[in-house]
This record gives sequence, C-alpha cells and structure tokens, in this order.
Amino acid sequence: MVIRAESVRRRYGSTVALDGVSFAVESGEVFALVGPNGAGKTTLIRALTGTTKADGDVEVFGGPPAAVSGERLGLLPQEFSPAGRLTARELVAYYGGLYDESRSPDAVLEDVGVDDAADTHYENLSGGQKRRVCVGTALVNDPELLVLDEPTTGIDPAGRREMWDLIEGLADSGTTVLLTTHYMAEAERLADRVGLLADGRLVALGTPAELIDRHGGADRLVVDVGDEGDAARALERAGYRVLPDERHLAVGVGPGEIPAVVETLDEAGVDYERLTWRQPDLEDVYLAVTGAEVDAETVEREAVGR
Repeated sequence: MVIRAESVRRRYGSTVALDGVSFAVESGEVFALVGPNGAGKTTLIRALTGTTKADGDVEVFGGPPAAVSGERLGLLPQEFSPAGRLTARELVAYYGGLYDESRSPDAVLEDVGVDDAADTHYENLSGGQKRRVCVGTALVNDPELLVLDEPTTGIDPAGRREMWDLIEGLADSGTTVLLTTHYMAEAERLADRVGLLADGRLVALGTPAELIDRHGGADRLVVDVGDEGDAARALERAGYRVLPDERHLAVGVGPGEIPAVVETLDEAGVDYERLTWRQPDLEDVYLAVTGAEVDAETVEREAVGR
C-alpha cells in the first residue's frame, strides 16, 4: 500500500476543510479525487504530502509523509510559480538538480509536449505550456508516487488529452498516481478508482463503472426544449418516466423508444431543439450523491478518495 489515510480532519478557524476522510491507494493505481473548488481536494493533498498538519492517521510508503524521501515522490501543487526568467529547459534542469538521479530535461520536455519551446523563457510561455512545464518538474526524478493537484487546469482540450496519454503511460509503467481534478471526463478516463469529495467529506468511492452503476441512474433521452413543463406533462401522460436531471429534461428510455417519444412530443405540439440519448456518467454520479452541480462553463473558462 502506498497511501493510507484514516479519519483525516483539518479546520481553518470555523471552516471545516476535511471531515473524517479515509481511503487507501495501492501500488500502481491511479486514484482520482474529484470535486469542485472548495471541496477539500488541495487540503487533502497537502495533508498527504506533509505540507500541512491534519488530525487523523496518514501514511505514505508505510511511514509519516514528512519522512518520505524526495527521490520517491513527484509533486505538482495547484499553485506553482517558478522563476519566469528561466527557460523551460533550465527550469526542468534546476529541479532535476535537486535529486541524486534525474532524467534528461529534454526527454522530460518531449514527454509533456513542450520540447519545441525548450529555450523559451517561462514568463513568455502560454498558460498551457507553463502548466506542462510544471508537470515536467514533477516527473524529472522519475518518481514512484506522482501527486498531481489539478494537472490539466489551463491546458486546452487537445493538450489535456495528450497529458492524459502521458499519465496513462506512467501508470502502465508502474508509477502510482494520485490526482485531483474537477474534470469528470478526466477522472473517468484515467482513474482506477475515484473518490468524490464534497464539503470536506468523501461521499463516494469506487471504480468509475461502480460509481456510475450505483449512483448514475438510468440511461436517458435528453430533450432540449424551451418549455420543459409542457414537455414533461405530455411525456408523463403518455406513461414515460421523467427523470430528476437538474441540467435538462430527461426521459428514462432506451434508444429503441426514441421514435415513440418523438411522436408523443409532436402530437402534443411541443417544440424542441435537440434530442440526445446518453448513458449516465460521473457528473450524474456527482449530482446524485452531492446534490451540487459541477459548473462546466466555469471549468472551461479556467482552461484559456472509502
């Protein structure tokens, strides 16, 4: 076992940041802590890496976090502002120099997709390039445990997927990865297991498939309609089950029932803009478990776990 957390608690004055969080991370596992800003993800990362004190019992590699050799750990905090006057290559080389053994800066920059900007000063890089270089500084020592706090924030969607490929490759090679994210697709793609945090509590834990099966609800037809009340009444009169879905009007049907739903709406004179059949995902799980919606628009603006 690489990480063990038992009843971890942390308060800042009257604010409860962590409220009895317990979970474990096995060797070679990718574990994602999911939740919106303010859920307690960063505080938990700090407790696990020994950079903040917390009540409870925390072990990393079988001992206290502060006793873990830096050679075994790679950490990318959410807030990280290296010297802007250094080039990307110089930054990675600087952090590599903190370890007895480290990887070639050029190889690391190639891995994170900024080798073409190796000689560009950090302050002149784009936001996405900066974040990639920061990820590189956490990889330069080839760590056994890689801790990434919001690793793809500020990276465009294409770059985010490249970073996912990199993390998957590290996991395939045996690196244990603990990451936090508020991108549900990121957790669903990368994680062996997911812990959902809300208000400092771990409210659900399992594989993405387990969580979706347990909490995600039924497959659904999403109706993009101006007057949801008229549409819902027409569908309910026809015997369809309108699902609780805070994002859209949704009907619990399989794909073979879509033509009949369309006919029902047409006969009722309900105008709609779009119909989308979809299966539940981690965002549905989060809605069901916490009652709070992850604000996808905020997430995208920021981009340009027992």
